[in-house]
Amino acid sequence: MGFLLSKSMDSNLKKQQEFMLHNSRLQMERQILMQNQMRERQMAMQIAWSREFLKYFGTFFTVTSVGLTIGAIKRKRPAMLFPIFPLGFILAYQMDSAYGTLIYRMRGEAESIMESEHDRLDLPLGTPTFESIEKARRAKSSLSSFLEK
Repeated sequence: MGFLLSKSMDSNLKKQQEFMLHNSRLQMERQILMQNQMRERQMAMQIAWSREFLKYFGTFFTVTSVGLTIGAIKRKRPAMLFPIFPLGFILAYQMDSAYGTLIYRMRGEAESIMESEHDRLDLPLGTPTFESIEKARRAKSSLSSFLEK
């Protein structure tokens, strides 16, 4: 009788462990999907910001370029055209960021760094562990309980 009960309990325990494993796997998959969706939304906002900034800066660049060109012609001073060059570089960067291939080049460089220069990505004092987080939590909770007294 005890043997049958033990066998039944072992079977139930195994089913429960499988269920818990399946459940934790589903939870992790959902968390990964959620984090990826948040990353995609943040990147979309960055690109949208870049495109919006480009509209304003493009207008500024056009008005400034026209004004500097007219001023240089009227005053016969070609040196007045000099600010157009640095502003042109900024405009080109913004255009590349908003509509060009800058993001793909940045992603490629990031992948290269992760593959060949991984040591640059290490955190100071290494990756946080459960123990280090618990130690910090205990220190803070004992400090807060001490301050409350």
